[in-house]
Amino acid sequence: MPKNFPSEARARAVRIVLDRLPEYPSVNAACKVVAPKLGVGTESLRRWVIQAQVDAGVKECPSSNELRRERRTPAQLRQ
Repeated sequence: MPKNFPSEARARAVRIVLDRLPEYPSVNAACKVVAPKLGVGTESLRRWVIQAQVDAGVKECPSSNELRRERRTPAQLRQ
């Protein structure tokens, strides 16, 4: 069963990775080092960091809000 981390813990973990990102060749490499120290899965942390970069406009992908809008059903959109 996956763990649910509070948004504050996620934000803190993302900040730690982003602060240390210049020391590593990639986001994946940074997450592999930082994740075990924080007790978080490497892939989870990597996804959080990538999504934070997208939301900040650093990466070109759909933002969290755009993804939420796409998941809504037509009935929800009509309301």
